[in-house]
Amino acid sequence: MNAPDSPQLFVHHVFFYMPATATDADRAQLRAGLQKMQAIPAIKLAHIGTPAATDRPVIDRGYTYSWLCIFESAADELIYQEHPARRLSRRVRAVLGESRYLRFSRPNFLIFKNKLTYS
Repeated sequence: MNAPDSPQLFVHHVFFYMPATATDADRAQLRAGLQKMQAIPAIKLAHIGTPAATDRPVIDRGYTYSWLCIFESAADELIYQEHPARRLSRRVRAVLGESRYLRFSRPNFLIFKNKLTYS
């Protein structure tokens, strides 16, 4: 798999949905795996999120964790994809339900002191 040659920042966002049968230990194991992945050197900025406490019908609150990563380039995202720390344990994969991915690049993202802004 070849990464596009691009100087643009690259965003990778995953929503993990665990089934109702998942235990607190299952959720904790997924979170621990995500926290471990934050140390992958290719990641410029990473964030683990949970559904916001908002009550709007357009908001998806059914996911367990959101995993947002920002990379300097699509090539760095490819390094992340192939990194051994990215592999979830068999136990997590066994209980993990659906995952939804968003990936995009945009030339006018700016990261200033670990804060994402738009130009």
